[in-house]
Amino acid sequence: MLYFVARRLVSALSVVLVTLIATFTLFFVAPTDPAAAICGDRNCTQQRYNEIKRNLHLDRPKVQQFAEYTAGIFAGRTFETAGVKQKCPAPCLGFSFKNDRPVYETLKTRLPVTVSLVAGYAVLVLTIGVFVGSMAAKRRGTMGDRALMTSTLVLSSIPYYIVALMISLYLTILYPILPRSGYTPLTENPGKWVAGLLTPWLVLGIYNCTQYARFSRGSMVETLSEDFIRTARAKGLSDRRVTYKHALRSGLIPVVTIFGLDIAGSLAGAIFTEKIFDLPGLGNLVIDSLNNYDLPVIMGTVLVASVFLVMMNFIVDIAYSLIDPRVRLA
Repeated sequence: MLYFVARRLVSALSVVLVTLIATFTLFFVAPTDPAAAICGDRNCTQQRYNEIKRNLHLDRPKVQQFAEYTAGIFAGRTFETAGVKQKCPAPCLGFSFKNDRPVYETLKTRLPVTVSLVAGYAVLVLTIGVFVGSMAAKRRGTMGDRALMTSTLVLSSIPYYIVALMISLYLTILYPILPRSGYTPLTENPGKWVAGLLTPWLVLGIYNCTQYARFSRGSMVETLSEDFIRTARAKGLSDRRVTYKHALRSGLIPVVTIFGLDIAGSLAGAIFTEKIFDLPGLGNLVIDSLNNYDLPVIMGTVLVASVFLVMMNFIVDIAYSLIDPRVRLA
């Protein structure tokens, strides 16, 4: 097991390194000019343009820029704005001259919002989706099975942003059945934290649990026809124990796959949800940074999102080995 974890960890770190190189190349080596984008078309003098290049260290060789950026993640860096030196402590993901602050400080204030949104969504989508899929698999071919699967198909065929907009408009503004969305830190007021995120949780959870229900049903139907399930029933085990202790564990493998990638994707880009429900998370930050041409913030967000994706893949691999020991042997 230790060797399996070590292999997966080395693989994950190598992917992070490749992502770092690709991200840096995309923003600073590709045929684009970050200094010109930050300076803007209006009121951009040659003096200001040269100052931005010097402050961002864009006047140095590309290899040296990459080495300084990578070293800054672990040791921090120093930038200069208007003749004043600004310290960017580790992990330094760059310096935003639009906000006049390190990128990591901006991400640190926005990340808890997105993490809170995704955490509640993950609990809802996994419990509802797996439960509905398991219930449908147990009743395969019945009217209940058809009704559950048809309802999931109908709901998933509607674009998510339309569902979110309709619920936000009708159920929180015109007819305030659900509480208005907003963010209050959990440490300040847990009640307001739950109330402010309840509507986005419900919208995300109910909408996205449809794919989990279909995956769970398909996997459970296949697992319930396996020989070891027939053996467990022949031994006299209860139907509930056979379904939820033996079959569900084996049937969770494809669900774990989409769950890990889905959570990573939600952390990386909860843009629609945060914009519709006005939550100050990473999704809103990306949109604001694109509008302001704040390339250091965009690059830092892309890098953090990539690290989350790699981490979730690593966790999924470990979960595989715990659910099915055959994965370790492979």
